[in-house]
Amino acid sequence: MRVATAFSERLGLRLPLIQAPMAGGPSSLELVIAATSAGALGSFGFAYTQPDEMKRQAAAVRAKTDRAFGINLFVAPLPDAIPAEAQRAALDALARYYRELDLPAPEPVKPPYAPDLEAQLAAVEDIRPRVFTVHLGCIAPQRFQSRGILVGGSANCVAEAKKLESLGYDFVIAQGGEAGGHRGSYLRDPYESLTGTLALTRLIMRAVRVPVVAAGGIMDGAGIAAVLALGAQAAQLGTAFVPCPESGAAPPHKDALLAATEDDTRITEKFSGKPARGIANRFLREMADAPQLAFPAQNQITGKLRVAAAKAGKADYIALWAGQAAPLGRRLPAAELIDTLEKETIAALRASATLIKE
Repeated sequence: MRVATAFSERLGLRLPLIQAPMAGGPSSLELVIAATSAGALGSFGFAYTQPDEMKRQAAAVRAKTDRAFGINLFVAPLPDAIPAEAQRAALDALARYYRELDLPAPEPVKPPYAPDLEAQLAAVEDIRPRVFTVHLGCIAPQRFQSRGILVGGSANCVAEAKKLESLGYDFVIAQGGEAGGHRGSYLRDPYESLTGTLALTRLIMRAVRVPVVAAGGIMDGAGIAAVLALGAQAAQLGTAFVPCPESGAAPPHKDALLAATEDDTRITEKFSGKPARGIANRFLREMADAPQLAFPAQNQITGKLRVAAAKAGKADYIALWAGQAAPLGRRLPAAELIDTLEKETIAALRASATLIKE
């Protein structure tokens, strides 16, 4: 027996499962290869990756498997240059953490604060992944669709889903408030679009006609079965893959996720400049009211701190991105996790309530 939808069959997937793109390290080359080879849609989070490296990693996947994989980019507009004097308060707020890790004092950052988006988009055109998705905004999809690429976008509210449909997107990712890391909000205040995954999936399905993928707080086969029962064409899981040995997440991140309880995640802007959900640690708590720079400049000034903390094994200074269902995480190799998720999904669908004729 196999679980399938029109979406998963179109992409030749073993089951309707997307390994979520997670920028900054977790969706490593090794994880994408493992997830793709095992029959899920392995996905790169290339928000902070230079075009040449994007091409190198895509070629490495194709050297291992001919299955479909995906690429995701952040398409949020970048801020204008921030004068050095305007950065001082945010840098001063970080200084003590830099000292604790024996790092030189943080210095002002200069543009570009992220890789050139147009160059990244051109790389996507050259790579021609089977799937391309965007986050934190939307762009015209036709230039990619003309190359045979399926294009999707994240929506945290009905208005964003309708916007994507109006632009001609192939599918919409209904990303609920439970989701870990950066959610895709761009038309509304992200703190006012925190509808849960189950409710959001149904609301978006009622509002648009394009296929819907559900994301946020899904960690096991029962969760996959639940969103499929709601009509979703696939489930996108991110946090579930973070503890995998192939994941690029730092060991303290993996350990913290597996030790988390149901109330341990919080939303913070202090690591990157945009709201993102992660496990509450010392940095997240102490920086709650501290000044910050706009995204992604804030991401740059915290970058050296996070890298040094990961090397030192100190979870208190790392962005421990995780969804609300993190306690359901398992330390399994990606292929074994996907096999387990498939079995759990089938078992959950079989165990669903049955109709009794009266």
